[in-house]
Amino acid sequence: MTATAKQSRLPIGGLEVQALTFHDLSQRLVTAMDRGQQTALFFVNSNLVNKCDPLRKPLNSPDVVLVNDGIAMDIASWLVHRRRFPENLNGTDFTPALLEENARTSDRPWGVFLFGGQPGIAERAADKLRQSNVQVVGTSDGYNRDNDALIQSINASGADVVLVAMGNPLQERWIIEHRHALNARLLVGVGALLDFLAGDKPRAPMLLRRMHLEWAYRLSLEPRRLLRRYTVDMAVFLMRALRWSQGKRLASDGGK
Repeated sequence: MTATAKQSRLPIGGLEVQALTFHDLSQRLVTAMDRGQQTALFFVNSNLVNKCDPLRKPLNSPDVVLVNDGIAMDIASWLVHRRRFPENLNGTDFTPALLEENARTSDRPWGVFLFGGQPGIAERAADKLRQSNVQVVGTSDGYNRDNDALIQSINASGADVVLVAMGNPLQERWIIEHRHALNARLLVGVGALLDFLAGDKPRAPMLLRRMHLEWAYRLSLEPRRLLRRYTVDMAVFLMRALRWSQGKRLASDGGK
């Protein structure tokens, strides 16, 4: 691995998270799409690190892109590397922006398939994206467990991009297990994005988002579901990040 490649990564909890800007990530994905290369994109937050440890090896594959999502990743990066990520690349903002930019500028806009959420959510999210001229070519709710039929439907739609909204670790596992049966070139784990697009869940005010306090807004709306994630699970995440870093340092020292 070159020095530049090493500098572009800030490993957290055993995951090779990329230290990219919004522009860098967009260009990397567009280039891969233009070359016909299939890429899986995941937005790594504390919940993903905690819940996807068994998937660590496939998540660190060369054709998987991991980027940082949330202030917890900045805290962990500062504790481990004494560096922060250049930008917060949460999927709720990045993914629609990428699709809308492609719809505005491409001679052949990408076809997008939406998979996940309660019945009706994907369809309403599709309507929202279509208002920005994004070419949504198909939808399926998250209760569709006939994977063979779903994969056939996605491939028949001609989708270039598949957004999978099932939460961690279900969406990561689904993409990893089924990606090679799909013709789409970009597969993205998007968490609650479809709920936000459909209007089923409200976004935090822009000021809170700029202050990296969207987590506090979501906690105020869903305290029972999210309290543990932002307290006990956060402590587990930070300890995992520190232990993994210490283990790597000890292994490195032992190899000298």
